[in-house]
Amino acid sequence: MHGTCHLWITHKGKPGSTLFCGYSCAVNYAQLLFPDFSLIVCGYLVCRYTALNRTVWEQVETLVYFFLFPVLLFHSIVRSPLDLGATSTMISAGLLLGLGGIALAYSLPYLPWLGRHIDRRDHAASAQVAFRFNSFIALALAERLGGSEGLQLIAVLIGTCVPLFNVAAVWPMARHARRNFGTELLRNPLILATTAGLAANLLGFTMPVWIEPTVTRIGGASLALGLMAAGAGMQFGHLSNAKSLSVAVLSIKHLVLPLVALGLAQALGLAPVQATILLAFSALPTASSAYVLAARMGYNGGYVAGLVTLSTLLGMVSLSFALGVLRQL
Repeated sequence: MHGTCHLWITHKGKPGSTLFCGYSCAVNYAQLLFPDFSLIVCGYLVCRYTALNRTVWEQVETLVYFFLFPVLLFHSIVRSPLDLGATSTMISAGLLLGLGGIALAYSLPYLPWLGRHIDRRDHAASAQVAFRFNSFIALALAERLGGSEGLQLIAVLIGTCVPLFNVAAVWPMARHARRNFGTELLRNPLILATTAGLAANLLGFTMPVWIEPTVTRIGGASLALGLMAAGAGMQFGHLSNAKSLSVAVLSIKHLVLPLVALGLAQALGLAPVQATILLAFSALPTASSAYVLAARMGYNGGYVAGLVTLSTLLGMVSLSFALGVLRQL
């Protein structure tokens, strides 16, 4: 583990040091996230101020979404044997956290003080923002937080939660647009890749040695291009629409879920590394592909892109809060 965790251990028991420790850990985790967020900033600047504009980055997003990222997901799940018995508590925590986020997101139109301010079509497209997560950042961050164990834990969460989250993301849009739900699921590359990876892992499949370097390079390309594509897709102009819905969705994602994760970690007695990964998982920015999915299904992609943009920025704060403050409670 990194020095940030050591700082928490050595300061926790000293009177009057809790506030200082929380601030110091938050700063250190912000520094830890800088490489990933700097790639997002690079993508934003390149897209806005060079000839590599949205036309170029739309093709990059397609490449990442349909090929590079599915290969990365499959490889990340297959390469580390999953001991479902040993990680069953972690899986339960991740699924409970995800189901909580889905339930909260789905309930927003039915809240009496909020529902009348929510457009149902915008809600169908944006509900996914409240519970999906940016797997690019998750994979990049997990190794720094927990080494190989952290990577395996995040692979477990990806393998078990991504299919659920993608089903939950597609369902409101398919239902509202009256599309065939099963067809939409079968066309989703993230669901196909993670389901295939989980099945292959449980069946004992191992990646052939001769193809491992190629797949590893594809994974590295997907992380860099995925983070830059997220930056290139950042938009602010649509955030003035549906302010109540925006605040509600982002509050679930960046405030409520980290608190739920803390409660689950304590209630289930998770080990320190497991608790750290769960807290990081709960506070991640939403999936950069959320607006691609919304636009592909005929919804207001610009509005969802605005939410993704703000979520990406809020992720710096929520990850620092979850890892630097909640982790010491």
